Amino acid sequence: MWFNGYPQKWLRYGFLALMIALALGVGVGSWSPALAITPQHYSDLKFPPAPEIKLPPYSQFELSNGLKVYLAEDHELPLVSGVATLYTGDRLEPAEKTGLASIVGDTMRSGGTLNYPAEALNQFLEQRAASVESGIDTTAGSASFSSLSEDLEPVFSRFAEVLRQPAFPAERIEFAKSQWRGAIARRNDSPDAIAGREFQKLIYGASSPYARTIEYSTLEQISRADVLSFYQQYYHPNNMLLGIVGDFDSAQMRTLIEAKFGDWPAGSPPVGRSLLEELPEVSQVQQGGLFLVDQPQLSQSSIQMGHLGGKYSSPDYAPLSVVNGVLNGLGGRLVNEVRSRQGLAYSVYAYWSPQFDYPGLFVAAGQTRSEATVPFIKATLSELEKIRSAPITDAELALAKDSVLNAFIFNFATPAQTLSRVMRYDYYGYPQDFIFQYQKQLKATTAADVQRVAQAYLKPEQLVTLVVGNAAAIQPPLSGLGAVTPIDVSIPAPAGV
Repeated sequence: MWFNGYPQKWLRYGFLALMIALALGVGVGSWSPALAITPQHYSDLKFPPAPEIKLPPYSQFELSNGLKVYLAEDHELPLVSGVATLYTGDRLEPAEKTGLASIVGDTMRSGGTLNYPAEALNQFLEQRAASVESGIDTTAGSASFSSLSEDLEPVFSRFAEVLRQPAFPAERIEFAKSQWRGAIARRNDSPDAIAGREFQKLIYGASSPYARTIEYSTLEQISRADVLSFYQQYYHPNNMLLGIVGDFDSAQMRTLIEAKFGDWPAGSPPVGRSLLEELPEVSQVQQGGLFLVDQPQLSQSSIQMGHLGGKYSSPDYAPLSVVNGVLNGLGGRLVNEVRSRQGLAYSVYAYWSPQFDYPGLFVAAGQTRSEATVPFIKATLSELEKIRSAPITDAELALAKDSVLNAFIFNFATPAQTLSRVMRYDYYGYPQDFIFQYQKQLKATTAADVQRVAQAYLKPEQLVTLVVGNAAAIQPPLSGLGAVTPIDVSIPAPAGV
């Protein structure tokens, strides 16, 4: 509704602003709403403390076949979603068949089920604005669903069929392999993608399950029998966690789960965490060194420097997070010095990036113009040395801790996110109060702790430096930093070509 040419709600807001101004003692005669209630500088802004992280109420039970279930009711919207996490991963596929796990994860859903061929399943879900997805990444397999509450039973039935009765039609497997062939042909199109891929090979080793790449030759060795075998080895109820969040009654949901999964025979023996015993120990392959992927068509360089990192279970994970906060972001040292003051980077960052059950990476990286490549490397190394050699300021400590704590809270903004964390900690064998331990350690972190962990964990002698750029245009040349090892990223041709 409008009043004298103005929306009525504007008049309400204006009246509210006037009342606030009067309460603050601002003179009405010379009153300007914007000036009266807006702080003059960002430092004058006052914010309430960050909300406390609370685990949503949830129930947990286990079926007789070993399936572990987590339920969290959330009646805010008429929606239900769920995810199954399975103890598998592409790190468990044979090296000569790299790509197998990805194809299994993709075609579980895209190939339909024994009762619902792919097109019928797609149509069924589209008619209900529902979804069922599946996939396998490095350390886990997953399948998920989402639906309106009123469609929960039929959609959940299709979700169960995808997990229990995937059809794996030969034509879908071949289509997935064809998509991967296209991805291989394009994998050198992005300098950043090259840098990320080749840097992992330098750290973990080209044959490591954490760095190996899918090739034409490995795809050729993957058959439908391999897909079935991989699925049958790992997809069992006693090798799975199932979490469901949304608008449902827990007792009725448990009955539905029992009906759809209760008669699924357990695998023998169960796989679970024992899978890790089969994995090779992770160690850093290249102990330092300077490496170059020459791309003459480029006018800028993508740079990655770093070494092997650690796990979330490290007792120093919290202060290392503060190190990240000091180095990164618009107020961080790298942006302030390397990008803003020296003008040497389009982007620059450095992260201690742990993993749950194998060592992650420490990476300092960025992009710069070709002629600034060597100055960029020197400036970034200088900032890494500074955080090791001298304590950070109290202001830096406070800002970094606040930034890390506030960002961490957004991982728990919804019951679904929080339950996902609970399941993840269970999956990787972490204590359920890990999030609260981490928060407590963050708050207790001191400037001395930051310097201590920077000295202990950031190791200049082990830094591997990789540049993807135009060698001829990099002036001064990389050789001024030491011996340069070239890396060949040419793509092996498919068989018969």
